[in-house]
Amino acid sequence: MAAGRLFRAACAAALAVALTGCDTSQLAPRNTATTPQTRPAGLVPPKPAAATPAPQQASQASRDLARYYARLQSDLLARGLLRTDGGGPDTLYTDEMLLRNFQRIALADEYRRGSGLSPAGRDDDSAIKKWTKPIRVSAEFGAAVPAEQAASDRRQLSAFVSRLSRITGHPIAMSDADPNFYVLFMTEDDRASVVPRIRQIVPDVNPVALRVFETLPRSIHCLVIAFSDTPGGYDYGTAIALIRSEHPDLLRLSCIHEEVAQGLGLGNDDPSARPSIFNDDDEFALLTSHDELLLRILYDPRLRPGMTAEEAMPIARQKVAELMGGPS
Repeated sequence: MAAGRLFRAACAAALAVALTGCDTSQLAPRNTATTPQTRPAGLVPPKPAAATPAPQQASQASRDLARYYARLQSDLLARGLLRTDGGGPDTLYTDEMLLRNFQRIALADEYRRGSGLSPAGRDDDSAIKKWTKPIRVSAEFGAAVPAEQAASDRRQLSAFVSRLSRITGHPIAMSDADPNFYVLFMTEDDRASVVPRIRQIVPDVNPVALRVFETLPRSIHCLVIAFSDTPGGYDYGTAIALIRSEHPDLLRLSCIHEEVAQGLGLGNDDPSARPSIFNDDDEFALLTSHDELLLRILYDPRLRPGMTAEEAMPIARQKVAELMGGPS
């Protein structure tokens, strides 16, 4: 991919922000310059999906974004990326690979807490991040989002939320009654309403997080920010995902999968994770079976928020053995 198209969906390392004191977290924009693994000849990339046209009343800026993202999706599909097959004979992985990927994705942060897009260093310790309370997901749409598209996005989000609940065994459901995981579908023309809405949801949100939303470049397709119930904590209590509505259908669905899944606590991307959406190369558009296993490991009740790698990895190894049928 051209060098200008560097960041993909996931400012999703979940900016882990504390509700009180708001010592923000990690952003994880996805880098699409990474070259994907070679695919076997028998796997043929899907035909490019038609882009969802921007509404006639959209501004020039919004129409320009819609055209840009339509070209981007077509380019990715033509290169065999944005796969929706979940993996195949070219993406086999072992129990040790799964364990390694869990450690790198769930127990590492791409960006330093409280510093926006500043990369985390090797010495920056992290820990298990997850929800312990029920998750109530709501979908909100900007005034400029077409009604038909909003209805489709709500259906896609609802289906994915149900899938995540089955995978994790954690109570996750769509609800407009006292939600704590907000998914905002907004166009460029809705930009002015985004920051005020975030302030309504989290009145003492860190200004660093707000600046990311205020100055969002087109290279960041969507993002999620998660907040702990305790200052500096790892037990999530609120999350906000922002998805650009100018995306064509597959990119928008990809954003739903990545942002909501990362908002559950899989906060990092790793170039060796495959088949996975937690990777910078855009090879896979949708949550894979590998990613489902990562979530099942994370939501094992033996793993608690705040556990270090030293504490968590022996438990994760036991869980991987249970999932993969290997020795404990």
